[in-house]
Amino acid sequence: MGRYTGSVCRHCRREGEKLFLKGDRCYSPKCAVDRKPYGPGQHGQGRPKKPTEYGLQLREKQKAKRIYGVMEKQFRNYFEKAERQSGITGENLLILLERRLDNVVYRLGLAASRKEARQLISHGHFTVNGRKVNIPSFLVKPGQEIEVRARSKESPKFKDIQAQAAYKTPPEWLELDVENMRGRVLALPKRENIEATIAEHLIVELYSR
Repeated sequence: MGRYTGSVCRHCRREGEKLFLKGDRCYSPKCAVDRKPYGPGQHGQGRPKKPTEYGLQLREKQKAKRIYGVMEKQFRNYFEKAERQSGITGENLLILLERRLDNVVYRLGLAASRKEARQLISHGHFTVNGRKVNIPSFLVKPGQEIEVRARSKESPKFKDIQAQAAYKTPPEWLELDVENMRGRVLALPKRENIEATIAEHLIVELYSR
């Protein structure tokens, strides 16, 4: 199955909360969750059913996949990798997702959304430690520098991004040099640095069935 290409606002309405998939629009009165605070489709306004334990676990997994923009097979691979690491599996999973290059570009403020970050990375606009990387799922490490390529910095698109980034504050595990359009990974993210409202223990319970 290919990547979802429909309206991402349906995802937010299905989860019943803002997943911030459309950047600044999610903070405006145009946000679909504010305008239509019920599920999508013809049965969206019907009487809500009491979710089962499995249903709660499944919804949490779907929410995490949608926030970070990954498909089922890729998400499963992240979970298996998290299981093999020492520590708490659920937290390991979220940390792996946070380390994705598309998420880091978004968290630095160099893209309006993770979807836009994936597109910009795929088009070759970013380097990691001076080398072009066009793989959105690339996992960053502490000490690495993420920078907009020199020829891309002069484009109107990145001029706008630079102006907007000046008003954004990256998380404490990242550092941003707005003037040079360059970010640095100071450390691995911790659970408290992750803004996404995900109950990771439910995902672990789902995969442990």
